[in-house]
Amino acid sequence: MLDKLLSFTAPHICYSCQKTGEILCNDCKYNISLDEFSRCLTCNTPVGISGICSGCRPPYARSWCVGLREAELEQLIDAFKFDRLLAAADILTDLLDMKLPELPADVVIVPVPTIAPHIRVRGYDHSLLLAKKLAKKRGLVCSPLLGRATNTRQQGANRATRLKQAKQAFRAVKPIPARTYLLIDDIVTTGATLKYATKTLLEAGASEVWVAAVAHQPSTK
Repeated sequence: MLDKLLSFTAPHICYSCQKTGEILCNDCKYNISLDEFSRCLTCNTPVGISGICSGCRPPYARSWCVGLREAELEQLIDAFKFDRLLAAADILTDLLDMKLPELPADVVIVPVPTIAPHIRVRGYDHSLLLAKKLAKKRGLVCSPLLGRATNTRQQGANRATRLKQAKQAFRAVKPIPARTYLLIDDIVTTGATLKYATKTLLEAGASEVWVAAVAHQPSTK
């Protein structure tokens, strides 16, 4: 509601082309959706249409990503997560929706759970919000089946630390029937979060897990 009120008094400027009206205009949104992202979310090497790297062999069966965490995509994510610009959630959801193919009607969308301290600071769970919006847009069910077993922060941690943290990070909070689940996350760095969140779902009963992320930020450490 606050975003809508402010848009009348101070209209949004497109983060990409600077046109007045929206934080990302339809033309720029379309241009981003046309950019092909076909790299492994773990090692960043080129992959085929499934998004799965034969070298890394992640536990999930398919993956999609909007693009690299740079330029307007980085600005949108940061504004959503750190500046409480909730209007960015709709744009990021649209970008995810444009990247994903048609999904079976029985696929359940699952957000990667956010640690409690981040939810308290922001006032909302950004990952859950994206998952709910995407599920509504696709007419699918969104279910927060995973919880955090720890509250460790990954920001600034090196690859080895992230892997160790992620291995202990998740737990199933509800019964998980044998079906296909689509994990949603905003940023992927080492791929550790998606790997161990997927493992938790599979060990709890999921038949297959797919993953989708807004942005990939390859690890440099």
